Amino acid sequence: MPWNESNLMNERVKFVARLLEVEKMSSVCREFGIYRKTGYKIFNSYKGCGLEGLNDLSCRLHRNANKIPFQIERTLSN
Repeated sequence: MPWNESNLMNERVKFVARLLEVEKMSSVCREFGIYRKTGYKIFNSYKGCGLEGLNDLSCRLHRNANKIPFQIERTLSN
């Protein structure tokens, strides 16, 4: 059963519900047509954040590793 893009959140909720019913990860992933690595990622997100963890997260970096800290940048500009 491939995942429908329009109902991605519903599919993730169904997926987690099946795992909470103590079914095996490999069989549930096979049925939903996803890799086990993806299944563990979804399930761990749910365990960490609840239903909010099932929403799509931005892939944008939260910080830029090459950016100079504000305090140093201010000191250099003076």
